[in-house]
Amino acid sequence: MAKALLIVDVQNDFTEGGALGVTGGDAVAEGISAHLTAHAGDYDAIIASRDWHDADNDNGGHFSDSPDFVDSWPVHCVAGTDGAAFDPLLDTAAITHEVRKGQGKPDYSAFQGITDTGSRLGELLGDLTITEVDVVGIATDHCVRASALDALSAGLSVRVLTDLVAGVGGESSRAALSKVEKAGAELV
Repeated sequence: MAKALLIVDVQNDFTEGGALGVTGGDAVAEGISAHLTAHAGDYDAIIASRDWHDADNDNGGHFSDSPDFVDSWPVHCVAGTDGAAFDPLLDTAAITHEVRKGQGKPDYSAFQGITDTGSRLGELLGDLTITEVDVVGIATDHCVRASALDALSAGLSVRVLTDLVAGVGGESSRAALSKVEKAGAELV
């Protein structure tokens, strides 16, 4: 059985000081780097997702001047900007694949992302014969939750490494983890 680590959206705009900075985001980046130092060899693939929004439109209503922080958000993770870059505390050397999501539309799950060659994440995992996924990253209550649920829907065995995620809110993050666990993921 092949296993992958899925690193969700550990980007400057989602860590402290970013457009949608999450408290604890830098610590998550450092923690994932330490995890990779100790465990990169445990994975057959290490895949990172990034929000990668268009600069010249509202990305399907995802960007708003008066965001509701549910379906619309301030401008963030615009393709090619520093905000869309990986957090500098995340050591990217072990990353084997990347998917970019939100190109002109609101995407939350890494499974909506596309590789440089045009494959979706699910296709990439199938090509790599991945059956197990460990999920880490930002934000627990949005993109981590959506990615973990989509991994379960794809028939994968899923673990969320709870010390390597950070969320927007405490209550919403706990609810997200509970939903993911009830759907069949293991919280580690």
